[in-house]
Amino acid sequence: MRKRVASSRALAMCLFLSACSSAPPPPDWKMNAVGLIEHFQESWLQGDGKTASLALGKARGEIARSGRIDLVARAELAACATRAAALDFSPCVAYQKLSAEAGARDAAYAHFLAGEWSGLDAKALPSHYTDLVGARDAEAANRAAAAIREPLPRLIAAALLFERGTASPATVADAVDTASERGWRRPLLAWLQVLSLRAQTAGDTHAVARLQDRIDLIRSTPASD
Repeated sequence: MRKRVASSRALAMCLFLSACSSAPPPPDWKMNAVGLIEHFQESWLQGDGKTASLALGKARGEIARSGRIDLVARAELAACATRAAALDFSPCVAYQKLSAEAGARDAAYAHFLAGEWSGLDAKALPSHYTDLVGARDAEAANRAAAAIREPLPRLIAAALLFERGTASPATVADAVDTASERGWRRPLLAWLQVLSLRAQTAGDTHAVARLQDRIDLIRSTPASD
């Protein structure tokens, strides 16, 4: 697999596989696993479920070469977090089966994704979620979500606020814009459906029609699920 040296890849190495030492360079299996997880994320967000499943399976295989069950658990968490960005809050069963081997930070992240924020140590989470979990009220939490610069973590934060029933209209609109800008078909459809349901509830037939036009346009583009 071609090894990229972009800063985003370096960040993924640090955050996902804890490979931030100056020397020696990370072994191939770690580089391959990170690349495959990135490929899973992008494919799944674009709506290509088949390619996403293949990439995640290969990532599991690369990590299995090390015998590191904790890192397989981390990969499963990354997959569940990606699904949450599109408002898929299915239980993270694959992670749960391995959770006994997970590290403390991964366990904290699992609680975060499950919406179990009470008593959660924000410092144990990726830094972009610190202010979100530490927010005193819904308004502060929505501001914290909006301040997250990376697109996928911002969508995850918005989704978790939505699941908690505290996502503001601005947060939902920002989620739509974020998914649209990245061309992430799956979360974009999910968030547009949220807007459509809200417009229907408000009796705004004009907004419903406009949103349906967007939904129909996206669905007209081929995607493999």
